[in-house]
Amino acid sequence: MNGQFQIAVHILTLLNAQPGELLSSDYIAGSININPVLVRKEISNLRKYGLIDSKEGKAGGYSLALPADKISFSDVYRAVKVAPALGQAKNKPNPACPVGKQISQHLDDLAEEVDTTIFNKLKTMTLADFSSKFE
Repeated sequence: MNGQFQIAVHILTLLNAQPGELLSSDYIAGSININPVLVRKEISNLRKYGLIDSKEGKAGGYSLALPADKISFSDVYRAVKVAPALGQAKNKPNPACPVGKQISQHLDDLAEEVDTTIFNKLKTMTLADFSSKFE
């Protein structure tokens, strides 16, 4: 898994820590210590999933779209998930091999089970729960 989940959680936690303020992508990038372009890309994705609001213009910036107790980590995971938790092989196994002809399906089933377990665990955690660690 790439770092998108961690970046998204950092963005949301930072926005929650400063309620009523609009934070710029430069400010957020400074906190995460990454390029503001990467922050804007992740913010765009989080906006698409209804987790962040934005205001355009010189006095603009970003804020949470929902109260922190209404944002579950499963929502964040869904927003940033791009691949199965166990990854995915680029090669196609040999269909003439007794293992090769079946392994992809068995690994896909395992990946789905792991992904469901992760999702169900993250459903029990909210941004509010996580943010309370910083008080």
